[in-house]
Amino acid sequence: MRKDDVRVLQGVQKNTDMAIKAIHAITPRVYDDDLALQIARQGMKYSEINNKATAKLIEAKAESYKSTGFQDMMLHSAVKGNTMFNTSTSHIAELMIQGSNRGLTDMWKTINHHENAGNMTMEIAKELMDFEEKNIERLKKYL
Repeated sequence: MRKDDVRVLQGVQKNTDMAIKAIHAITPRVYDDDLALQIARQGMKYSEINNKATAKLIEAKAESYKSTGFQDMMLHSAVKGNTMFNTSTSHIAELMIQGSNRGLTDMWKTINHHENAGNMTMEIAKELMDFEEKNIERLKKYL
């Protein structure tokens, strides 16, 4: 497996890992059942995509992405701070949309910096990006 493949797959892992952790942090603050169901479905799909990237890295005996405790702490602090005074459905949806936009931007950067990644790797990355775009569309109705 080429270095570019490893970096793109690690980027997929990073983005899906952050999304899953954000969902776990924000779920207790969601009071709209329909939105909670939407977010839970997103979490399952992020896990599925993360597993695909992880399987490819394991198959190639390459190192997986590992988040730092500091990143996790910053994420939880950001969620708490952004939902301390406002847990409205609209606000939660807005935060989720912002997260998906950051994920898309990060994946575009990763892909653009690792152009020599193979087709299978790019399919996984594009699956994540397509999913992020669909999430944004689905969440707009909650704004």
